Amino acid sequence: MYVDWEYYKIFYYVAKYQNFTRAARVLGNNQPNITHAMNRLESQLNCVLFIRSNRGVTLTPEGQLLYSRIASAAVQIQDAEEELSASATLEHGSISISATETALNIYLSEKLRAFHREYPGIRLRLSNHSTPQAVQAVKNGEVDFAIVSTPAEVEPGLKLVKLRTFYEVLVGGRTFTALASQNLSLRELSNYPLISLSDESMTRSFYRKFFLDHDAVLKPDTEAATTDQMLTLVKSELGIAFLPQPMVQDALQRGEVVQLHLQEIIPSRSICLVYDHHRPLNTAARKFQQMLTAKNG
Repeated sequence: MYVDWEYYKIFYYVAKYQNFTRAARVLGNNQPNITHAMNRLESQLNCVLFIRSNRGVTLTPEGQLLYSRIASAAVQIQDAEEELSASATLEHGSISISATETALNIYLSEKLRAFHREYPGIRLRLSNHSTPQAVQAVKNGEVDFAIVSTPAEVEPGLKLVKLRTFYEVLVGGRTFTALASQNLSLRELSNYPLISLSDESMTRSFYRKFFLDHDAVLKPDTEAATTDQMLTLVKSELGIAFLPQPMVQDALQRGEVVQLHLQEIIPSRSICLVYDHHRPLNTAARKFQQMLTAKNG
């Protein structure tokens, strides 16, 4: 049996106010149309829903049963409309992001701060992943998108957009100050303790290739889990390391670490956005993505 959903909406307001005229006023309609619609509803449902009187209407047992169900649905619909309205105006909502540590430290944190300042009602959920893990999280639909550092490989169906370029520098603790005046080669670095990320990381792969391209071999003495750990180890005089320049700038200015100079030029790297262009984003995530990609973030 097909019943026009508009009839149920009208029934809800008539039953709520127990008055055809008042229901008509709320719905922006007129009383004859409301009466006609309720007569049609009773005819289609083959039962009497209202007892009419000069003072208004009273629900029959059948009307009360229908109202109990319709009222519940109406409240849920109204709640959904309010939530959608709040989401559309960015009063509420959520964004799920997977980010590499480097991307978070030198790029994403600043963007999140600006976005949160403008839209404080949006909830943020961040996952700390390596680049391959972050890309996989996007592929699996676990996050809205990922912010990663190159090198990065994405499968067909995923989009990779470069947001900004960054450079890395070779740094050491204060005990390496004498080396700062020299121009070292990659081969010469084997004479000094080198700190690197784990063998499975894309950063390690990046530097392994960089060394091989210049007939040198990357042989770290110490492996760290994160770039934050690497910087701490450098400050503790445990060795030298390649670190993002924006991340060590303050430490360099304070004299906590020194920059060492290479004969070879370290290739630039990029912070990138990875997303599935086949999967629609909610309003908040779409707005943040637009903020990131506007003029390349």
